[in-house]
Amino acid sequence: MTRIGINPKNTNLKTDGLSDVDRGYIAHIEVPAASAVVANTTAVLAAVTSTALTQVITTGITNPAYARNITATAGGTAADIKAIQVIIEGTNMDNEVITETLPAFTVDTAGTVAGAKAFRTVTKVTIPAHDGTGATTAIGFGEVLGIPYKLPHNTVLLAYHNNAREGTLPTVATSATVLESNTFDLNTALNGSKVDVYLVV
Repeated sequence: MTRIGINPKNTNLKTDGLSDVDRGYIAHIEVPAASAVVANTTAVLAAVTSTALTQVITTGITNPAYARNITATAGGTAADIKAIQVIIEGTNMDNEVITETLPAFTVDTAGTVAGAKAFRTVTKVTIPAHDGTGATTAIGFGEVLGIPYKLPHNTVLLAYHNNAREGTLPTVATSATVLESNTFDLNTALNGSKVDVYLVV
């Protein structure tokens, strides 16, 4: 006879075997349309012109509407761009203070580098000096969105974009110990449409 339901002794699920198993729950993450906007390379901090010294910026910063990865974009005079690494400080989805050193720019090449952690807020941006004052650095956000759970492995089951089920599951990063390292990147590019993700927790 099949045994089903919850074991009243320990709240585990009954099985047909000799051992019970842990319960799991289906969590629904909804990112509203207003928060699931397209990636923007200047949304957090407009382009800052390089000086001869490292710049530490704590004002003029705009936080993303939903926790997501942070980008840095080098522009201006290409010959002045150095392989610097911008440091981002802020908080994660649990309001814990976090820091990330972004990948280095390519020397003498305009372009964007992307972080991997999901920042709920950005409180400080540290920009080392480039090779010349013709270079600029802007801070924005990318396509990677935060998951508010510490996951030992990927448990995402379904994803929807604008209420349409995604044929390809998101790219998911997990960490059982570091909340901001739990993220998903939807297969469809974000465009200001609602995003729904269902996962086991």
